[in-house]
Amino acid sequence: MTAPAQVTLELTPRARFDVIDVSRLLDRDFGRFLDGCRRVLYCSHHTTAGYPDQQLAERLGHSRDRLSGFLEPFRSLFPQGAAYRHDEMELRDELTAEQKRVEPRNADSHLTFMSAGLHNCVTYDHRPGEPVWFVDLDGVHEHGVRTRRTTVLGFQRDDVVGVRILEIPVSAHPIDSVNLCAPELGLVDGLQEQIREHGVANGRLDLELLDEESHAGLTVNEYETLLMRHDLREVLRDPLRYMAEKGRNLLRDPRSAAAKTLNYAQYDLVQIYNELMSKVGHGAAYVEELVARFIAMPTIRFFGLRRSASFLVHDGDGRGWGSIVQGTYQSPILVQWSRCERGARRVRATLSRFE
Repeated sequence: MTAPAQVTLELTPRARFDVIDVSRLLDRDFGRFLDGCRRVLYCSHHTTAGYPDQQLAERLGHSRDRLSGFLEPFRSLFPQGAAYRHDEMELRDELTAEQKRVEPRNADSHLTFMSAGLHNCVTYDHRPGEPVWFVDLDGVHEHGVRTRRTTVLGFQRDDVVGVRILEIPVSAHPIDSVNLCAPELGLVDGLQEQIREHGVANGRLDLELLDEESHAGLTVNEYETLLMRHDLREVLRDPLRYMAEKGRNLLRDPRSAAAKTLNYAQYDLVQIYNELMSKVGHGAAYVEELVARFIAMPTIRFFGLRRSASFLVHDGDGRGWGSIVQGTYQSPILVQWSRCERGARRVRATLSRFE
C-alpha cells in the first residue's frame, strides 16, 4: 500500500470575492507531485470558501469568468451589508470583545455558499492541466485579508470499508434544520470510533440522505443560532411584519416563496420560524403548511442544496487512524422543508480508505 500524496496550501485572496486556481499553485510550488494519482480530494477548511463539484466545473468549461457569472445571482440574492442579525457584533455573545472588533460581517457569504451549492470537500478525477477553482466569498474584509487553508490529497483508488445508517431526529415542523455535530446526537463520536476500528489513516467520510428521504438536503456550514436568540422578541411583537421583511416580502408575493424561503431555511431563520410557530399557537398551522408547500415546488432545483456532504479523514498524528477534518466552524447540517412523518431522517455514512 502506498501512502497518498498530500499537501496543505495557504492561499491569500486578492479581493472579497476571488476565484483561485489551486491546480496552478500546486504545479508552481510543488511540481508534479500528483503524477501517478488517478483521483484528488480537495478540502477547504472554511465555511465561506470552497469548491464547485467537477461536473459543474466541466459544464462551465473550467472557465473562471463563467464560474463567477454562475455565482453572481446567488451573491445578488444576499447583498453585502444588508440587515443581517448575524452581523450585529454587539449581539454575538459567543465572541470576546477583541473578536467582535475584528470579526467580519459576512452573513451574505454564508448564505451564498449554501445556496450556490459550494462544497467544503470534493473529489475530482485527476486531469493534469485543468484548473481547479477555489471560490472565496469573504477573503478580504474591513479588518484585513484572510489567510485560507486547503488540503489536497491525491490517491489511486478509494475502497469502501464501512457503511452505517444514521437516524437523525427532526421536529414536527415542516421546516427544520439539525446540526449533526450536536453533542446530544453522539454521531461524530460514533463515526470517529468506526474510523479507529477500521484503521483508516487517509480516506473520506460521505454522508448522504437515503433515496426515500424527500424534501430534505445536506449542507456544511456554521450552525449559528443568533437569529433565534435575539430576534424572538421582535418576531412575537409583530410576526407578520417580521416575516415580510426578513423573508423578502414572502407573504406579499407568495409565488416567490419557494426560492426565498429555501435559502433562509438553509440558515438560521429556520430556527426563528420554528420558535415563532410554537409561540403563535392556533392559526399558525395554516401559514406553516402554506409556506412548506411553496418550498417544495420545483423551483427548489434552482438552488444548490445537496443531498450529500463529504469530509476528509486524515491521520496527522501518526496514530494509525485518522480524524474527521473539519474547519473551526464547519458542521454538517440537515435541512428539511416538509414534515417528516417518522420524526427522523435517515442518512447513509460511508467510510472509504484511500490507497
